[in-house]
Amino acid sequence: MKDFRVTPIRNGTVIDHIDCGQALKVLRIIGITDSVRSTVSVLLHVPSKKDGWKDVIKVEDRELDTKEVDKISLIAPKATINIIRDFNVAEKFNVKLPDVAKGIVRCGNPNCITNMDEPVETEFIVESKDPIVLRCLYCDRIQEDVADRVV
Repeated sequence: MKDFRVTPIRNGTVIDHIDCGQALKVLRIIGITDSVRSTVSVLLHVPSKKDGWKDVIKVEDRELDTKEVDKISLIAPKATINIIRDFNVAEKFNVKLPDVAKGIVRCGNPNCITNMDEPVETEFIVESKDPIVLRCLYCDRIQEDVADRVV
C-alpha cells in the first residue's frame, strides 16, 4: 500500500488533534465553504500517538481570529493551532475553552431574549469542560449538544 502525504503549506493554519469525526464541523464554524479560494486539506481518522485517532485541517493563506479559536474549543477541546509562516511553525498553542462563551453559541430556548429581535448578544457560562456543558446567562437553559449550536 502506498502512503499518501499532504504537502506542506507556505502560510496559513494547521488545526491538529481535532476529535475524530469533528473536522467537518470545524470547517463549517470557521466559514470554509466551496467558495474558498485557498487550498484546504482535511485529514480524517489519522493515527495519533497521543489520542489514538484524530482529524487534521490545513488552511492555506488564513490565520484564525480569537473568536474562531474559541468556537473550535467548543467542538475540539484538545485541538492545537499551528500558525505557519514561510513553511515554518511561527506559533503553536492549544485551544483553551473560555469560562464564558460570548456571541458564539445560539441558545436552544426559543423564548430566550437572545432569540427575539432584541440587540442582545448570547452569553453562556461554561458549567463543565468534560463533557462541555453551557448555561445561558439570560434564561439559565443548559446547552449540552454544543456543536450544533455554534454560530
